[in-house]
Amino acid sequence: MSEIRLRLHDTMTGRLLPLVPQRPGEVRIYCCGPTVYDRGHVGHARAALAPDILVRHLRAQGARVTYVRNITDVDDKILKRAQDTGEPPMQLSARMAALYEQEMAALGCVRPDVEPKVSEHIEPIVALVERIVANGNGYAVELPGGATDVYFSVRSFPAYGKLSKRDIDELQVGARIERSEHKRDPLDFALWKGAAPEGWGWPSPWGRGRPGWHIECSAMSSKYLGHGFEVHCGGMDLIFPHHENEIAQSEAAFPGQGPFVQLWMHNGFVNVDKEKMAKSLGNFVTIEDVYARYDPEALRYFLLGVHYRGPVGFETEKLEGGRVVFPGIAEAERRVDYLYATSERLGELAARAEGEPPPAAAGTPPELGAAREAAARAPERLSEALDDDLNTPVGLAVVAELGRLGNELCDLAQKRRKDRRFVAAAAATAGELARALRRALDVLGLVQSEPAAYRQRTQSKRLGMLGLSAAQVEERLAQREQARQAKDFARADGIRAELAALGVELADSAQGTSWRVGVR
Repeated sequence: MSEIRLRLHDTMTGRLLPLVPQRPGEVRIYCCGPTVYDRGHVGHARAALAPDILVRHLRAQGARVTYVRNITDVDDKILKRAQDTGEPPMQLSARMAALYEQEMAALGCVRPDVEPKVSEHIEPIVALVERIVANGNGYAVELPGGATDVYFSVRSFPAYGKLSKRDIDELQVGARIERSEHKRDPLDFALWKGAAPEGWGWPSPWGRGRPGWHIECSAMSSKYLGHGFEVHCGGMDLIFPHHENEIAQSEAAFPGQGPFVQLWMHNGFVNVDKEKMAKSLGNFVTIEDVYARYDPEALRYFLLGVHYRGPVGFETEKLEGGRVVFPGIAEAERRVDYLYATSERLGELAARAEGEPPPAAAGTPPELGAAREAAARAPERLSEALDDDLNTPVGLAVVAELGRLGNELCDLAQKRRKDRRFVAAAAATAGELARALRRALDVLGLVQSEPAAYRQRTQSKRLGMLGLSAAQVEERLAQREQARQAKDFARADGIRAELAALGVELADSAQGTSWRVGVR
């Protein structure tokens, strides 16, 4: 494999640090997945996308990557939602977990090597809590009614606050620190939550109960990646208290074994109409909301257009009838349309070079020099961009340049189609551009379907939003052709204008009229 030259912004130090695997060529990555009590939102998509690019980039360089992304299927939020709906908690969480996995797969995210669920890892969680208590960093408290909670003693861990840069003496009970009269210190947090004998929970040395939120990630990352793995990912909202508490638990459980994690990678927030997305503000955008109108690849392209650490501005627009559209996603889908069309054009031109000897460099027409040079340099340029803290906007710029040069090449080959020598050289160059574009798109996780399949699913969705069927469009085209044959050009133009107003774009050629529904 090639040398890993990646540098990531580390939240702990606030600096760009080189990724240095403990074991040569092997990288271990953990990502905090969702708490599955509801449909996934756009923030979940962004949190999954950042480590996805990291994994793709490292694997493209030949690294052996172990990628773990957990599912929190045991949590108080799940219990409350289940009580509200009357659904058994584990049934609710299993249903939501399946939906999340489907939505991330549609987004083009690689499947984690391991996707552990809390409910399936009670034993290692209990063992880790026991270890923390035995080391003097945790304590049990009997509650009225016979249940027992177990808490982590924050002040027993002097380094508490090193990730979030918070002074332990200035922390107060609030939105992110739970109040409880049973804790020795208001800052202490739950490792194990006791439950009544008939309550939702599992057996433990402290009686029936369920894990606290933070302990699950410490236990599952330790089980699958060991202590001191390379990269821990998650949203910036998890820095405190979740990741701060993970550090305290893991390093208290394994004293003297060094840092829990080498690099902390946190993605930025999603802002809807200039405000942070939140259910309390009524601006909550689910992934289902986006997929109902746009292709999942459009959401991926849109999110890749902003550096993972920066805020994403997610704008909405209300149309007549109360329909809501997302202009940024619409523009991203136009770019995805363009990339599919470009890839297809390059493939068709490159196919003309099959069986032909590659042209000698000295014999390459000068008009093709820029395209050949761009194709040759693209892999290095993309690697340089992603090695620089996963700079996907620059990566997309590399793809855009290849697309532009590819279309210019196809146009030139069509213009000079009678010059067989030139077309042969152009076809060979198209193959070089197509391969370079394919490699870049694979690393970015874009254009992963066959063009025909992409067209079918996007055209079907766009027609559905217009309340049209393909048969209805074809009927109007037949009427237009009849009008043209009768030289009733006013009627033919009227039908074209009518379809254009609906978003149906026509293209006339010697082979007939083709049509497509544009993005709206």
